[in-house]
Amino acid sequence: MPSVRLNKFIASSGLCSRRKADELIENGEVTVNGKKVTELGFLVGEKDKVFINQKQIRPVKHEYYKFFKPAGYITTASDEKGRKTIYDLLPESMYHLRPVGRLDKDSTGLLILTNDGELINELTHPSVKVPKVYIVSIDSVIHKHELEQMAGGIEIEKGKIAYADITVLESDKKHTLMQITLYQGMNRQIRKMFEYFGYEVKTLKRIQHAIINLDGLKRGEFKPIKPKQIKELKNFLNRVKKDD
Repeated sequence: MPSVRLNKFIASSGLCSRRKADELIENGEVTVNGKKVTELGFLVGEKDKVFINQKQIRPVKHEYYKFFKPAGYITTASDEKGRKTIYDLLPESMYHLRPVGRLDKDSTGLLILTNDGELINELTHPSVKVPKVYIVSIDSVIHKHELEQMAGGIEIEKGKIAYADITVLESDKKHTLMQITLYQGMNRQIRKMFEYFGYEVKTLKRIQHAIINLDGLKRGEFKPIKPKQIKELKNFLNRVKKDD
């Protein structure tokens, strides 16, 4: 392994993002070969021993999967209430992977699973406007002015303004089917936006996160994301960050 910056080395362990690693370094919580290091640009190599709070940090091989979450499962490793979690559907060999963002119990669709802490941070950090695309249905017709309000932003909680790009796919008096794109990551954002106007979401499925989509998956299935796609994903994130 060639020499790399200390923050990248820490992030490659899956422990945290580079930004968080910088905080650990600045706070004096990192030692290299027994000596405290607070220099952000410090370089480490394969033979260096890196510790954080007396625990050795080692780079790990990053893994990337996409998973089609069914309804009825929560996006967490364990639950005090005994509810079913997505890990009930995954092999034990994948228990160390973390989901990128969440889908609530009644929602379905795409979850990216990985042990790449830096990628998780980039895909979920509020400062990076990463698109997430959903197919959503309600059991009513929706009005144009309400769609315009959602595009412009509505206050779903005190001080929290949510917005969404919405395209109506089908509509009649009894239902509306929409494609919705979010650039934020608020808890239950879509459901709360429709509740604001008195509508109840009947189905909600995430079909895409950044450039990764559900293609080739059935409910409950997972498959590795190819290295070429991960490279394309990281290039996409770099472009998004530059645009912001």
